[in-house]
Amino acid sequence: MLHKADTRGLSNFGWLNSYHSFSFGRYFDPKRVQFGALRVLNDDTIAPGTGFGTHPHDNMEIITIPLAGALEHKDSMGHKSVIETGDVQVMTAGTGIEHSEYNHSKAEYGHFLQLWIFPRERDLTPRYDQKKFDFNKLNNQFLTLVNPDHEGGLFIHQDAWISMIELEAGKEATYKLHKESNGVYAFVIEGKITINDHLLEKRDALGIYETTSFTMHATETGKVLLIEVPMEE
Repeated sequence: MLHKADTRGLSNFGWLNSYHSFSFGRYFDPKRVQFGALRVLNDDTIAPGTGFGTHPHDNMEIITIPLAGALEHKDSMGHKSVIETGDVQVMTAGTGIEHSEYNHSKAEYGHFLQLWIFPRERDLTPRYDQKKFDFNKLNNQFLTLVNPDHEGGLFIHQDAWISMIELEAGKEATYKLHKESNGVYAFVIEGKITINDHLLEKRDALGIYETTSFTMHATETGKVLLIEVPMEE
């Protein structure tokens, strides 16, 4: 499953420029509804001082990864925080939450990725978590951001692992899946990466499944987000 960057859906509201890897909002493609338990991967740019007003969610694990700038977060559980570049946020929407996200800067654009993953069970108790990671550790090795093990990364109510790696030009790395029944959606944040003979450039993605491992080769120094999820959803 190869998804080139220029085949993604686009919503442009002036204050928000959002690219959708999967059907979202007004963008619908019956061939691109989800990848296993991964339902949403949005690549958002938010104008200074603007953002998403209070809105509801339920029965979804929501992961936010800032790539540039920072977001102001408020929710119905009473959390107020700023999510900066290097932070990762996870919310269990469960039985229902309301939240808002605004660009923290009044002068600079903010840029972030947001993922929605189906939980393994419905109507969970809503929760919020946030953690800062040392992205200097991305140097040719995998850094786990989210997992179901309560070890290292942020917890998620699903057999899903989210990792990031930055590969230097000419380097290789082999990713081993945690479960044979899972698949991995490899999303290139920047650079040029070859996986299974597919050359992936900035914002290209490849869905990989029915395998236990795969090898990535950097033809140009690049950063990759690896989203491992159950495929039976």
